Amino acid sequence: MPPVPHPLDDRLPALLRSGQRLHGIFNGIASPAIVEMCAYAGFDFLVIDNEHGSAGIETTEHLLRAARACQLPTLVRCLEQDIPRTLDIGAGGLQIPMVSTAAQAQSLVERVKYPLPAGAPGIAGRRGSAFSTRAAGYGAFGGPAHTRRSNEGIALVVMVETPEGVENAAAIAAVPGVDGVFVGPNDLAHAMGCENRWQEAPVQRAIEHTLRAVAAAGKCPGVLALGAEEEARYAGWGARYFATVSTAIITRALREAAQQGRASLSY
Repeated sequence: MPPVPHPLDDRLPALLRSGQRLHGIFNGIASPAIVEMCAYAGFDFLVIDNEHGSAGIETTEHLLRAARACQLPTLVRCLEQDIPRTLDIGAGGLQIPMVSTAAQAQSLVERVKYPLPAGAPGIAGRRGSAFSTRAAGYGAFGGPAHTRRSNEGIALVVMVETPEGVENAAAIAAVPGVDGVFVGPNDLAHAMGCENRWQEAPVQRAIEHTLRAVAAAGKCPGVLALGAEEEARYAGWGARYFATVSTAIITRALREAAQQGRASLSY
């Protein structure tokens, strides 16, 4: 009988360090079926969007189960107050919005990492320990081995979405324990007074500055890229993590199907 897979998928830090282009997808639809579809479609990883999506903590746990079953590495974008429970249900990585300073990034690292014994290698934090959770196999994988696997295998991506974050991008990326920095272009454009027009020159310059600063710090730069032209431009600025959005893809496909249906009825 093959061994039961560990509930905690610890592949994301290595993926983010790999140097290869990565294609992820934000999904705020609270459906395990969508998670499976994203895996079958061939995305490198999934981002469960609990900043803007509708999933509660129980549903998020089921989404993570679906992702683990189909071997899809998964980040969860969540608010800071949701970090402890999101980790305990088995998230293999977190993506935290609205990070504007290195001090804030350092605090997030500490909340993701467990404390370590004196002199032990690795980055120590202040995450509360509980081995009865799904992340620890409900006790089957608890103890020091779970602490080590979690500290080494849970990825932390922080999001730069303000002019202050852009200014501090290099310092944020330099924080040990930050694996990637993702530019949120929509929020950044709004914060810069451009509403949702992130293609405007000042916003693009801010995105370029951030991506180049993160790449120079040796961390994985990420950004929303909704087409090949955007991806090529951002890749030239150092980006390696490119994301799209499930609802945009689904809505576009449905609109095309609806228009095609109307066209077939015209005579």
